Amino acid sequence: MVEFVQQGEQCLVKGRLTQTDVSSLWTQKDALLGPQTRELELSALEYSDSAGIAFLINLSRQGRTQHLRLMAPSPQLKKLIALYNLAAFFSEEAN
Repeated sequence: MVEFVQQGEQCLVKGRLTQTDVSSLWTQKDALLGPQTRELELSALEYSDSAGIAFLINLSRQGRTQHLRLMAPSPQLKKLIALYNLAAFFSEEAN
């Protein structure tokens, strides 16, 4: 199960994000993040499958003039990022 915790301009994503979670979250994706959100902090995301990564990228792009930064991917997420050549979408920085 995944949790989105809004912390000012940052939203901490923690837990596990799987295809099952994506299916249930898809209808509420527009309400997951506040209008002030500028970063998705991913260091507490223990696990994600490829559907989860696609969901995060979609979230970072949805209806915004400026894309959200996907920050500090967890070690497991870094493996998938490398496997799918998605480094351009993620930042190593941690705040």
